[in-house]
Amino acid sequence: MSSSTEEDVLAGVGPRLRALRRARGTTLAELAAETGLTASTLSRLENGKLRPTLEQLLPLARAHGVPLDDLVAAPPTGDPRIHMKPLRRFGLTVVPLTRRAGGIQAYKVIYPPAGRATTRKMQTHEGYEWFYVLNGTIRFVLGEQDLRLGPGEAAEFDTRVPHWIGSADNRPAELLSLFGPQGEQTHLALSSHR
Repeated sequence: MSSSTEEDVLAGVGPRLRALRRARGTTLAELAAETGLTASTLSRLENGKLRPTLEQLLPLARAHGVPLDDLVAAPPTGDPRIHMKPLRRFGLTVVPLTRRAGGIQAYKVIYPPAGRATTRKMQTHEGYEWFYVLNGTIRFVLGEQDLRLGPGEAAEFDTRVPHWIGSADNRPAELLSLFGPQGEQTHLALSSHR
């Protein structure tokens, strides 16, 4: 990268940092507490008075929940398509649809027919989950509620409430599921209990 191109890339970092912070409704003091950088350093970065370093950009990218490339407006490289391998556990297939570290994660989940599923075990964990039924019929048990959802229906719930999701009949069921980092670890580890 030539020095003029490098300067152009770095010149855009400040306005992007300011826009991300304002979009989140975060003050410089709140962002300082979140990142370990001083409010003065953050202000100088946003105003272009300080050249950003990797050590400063990494905690800022984490705090804002964006890839580092978004902060420096790196040119697109390679193929933008996501080629993730499905995970298979006890008849359940989970296909990652995002590859960005942190933040909300998206998965396509395929539940086996009800007769082939493992035992139904309610689970709880920190966070919230949202899912949208793509195909088939989902049986969704949330606390005392026992619901059936079909294609085009969605649910959002607090995952601290005991819950279970599976196919409602003798056909596989597919859904799109979104959850945060705490839910990602739990779902992938506990998928055998669904």
